[in-house]
Amino acid sequence: MADFLYPFLASVLDLTVWGGKLYGEENLPKQGPAVFVANHLDALGPIAGPCSIPLRLYTWIQADMLDKELAIDWLKWDFVERQLHIKPPLSRWVSRAICSVSVPILRSLGCIPVYRGDYERMQTTLRMSMDLLRAGKFLMVFPEDNRHPADPLTKMMPFQHTFARLGEIYYRETGRRLDFYPVMIHGSGVLQVNQPVAYNPLNPPGQERHRIKDLMENTITAAYLQLENGEVSGALTPERK
Repeated sequence: MADFLYPFLASVLDLTVWGGKLYGEENLPKQGPAVFVANHLDALGPIAGPCSIPLRLYTWIQADMLDKELAIDWLKWDFVERQLHIKPPLSRWVSRAICSVSVPILRSLGCIPVYRGDYERMQTTLRMSMDLLRAGKFLMVFPEDNRHPADPLTKMMPFQHTFARLGEIYYRETGRRLDFYPVMIHGSGVLQVNQPVAYNPLNPPGQERHRIKDLMENTITAAYLQLENGEVSGALTPERK
């Protein structure tokens, strides 16, 4: 999809699906590259991000969702049955109808396929991501691990740390530190961008991946719980370790 069509599609989704508010706009980067890290909030997160953040985002997405056949089964389980509570065999028909529209749109948006659990194929994800980062683009990732149960308060699952490897690779290739922005998305219609965390090349790579992952997860959790208590700051600072 040509970049000039991206804001049009985002505005249509904002009017029809999201319609939320952006907090922490002052924390947005003036230029790229950068990585936005957000909670998934079921199907809402990947919609809320492009709708609320006024930047051209390239989103990590489950690879099956970009395949016209594989997407049917994935969407049937993850969205139609689990969230819409539509039972078989109707769930498969509904999933097929949605995929006939969603797959072409996701492909045209330049979404990046993610192959979780497949080390070799994840190198493709990282390579595509690095091509965009070197070009000064913005990525958005949703690193929750759906193999674990969601927290009953935040509806979040534990984060995986693969995305944090981007900081390590980017520094190795460019000598510059990559910023990671924790983004909290709430079902009430709030997306909050918090202050960034920069990759620290002084730490051992494995330790740094976990540090970034923990800071993203803890900051988003704290922002979510603040909002549950009626507070929205828009300027939460990750508690660095």
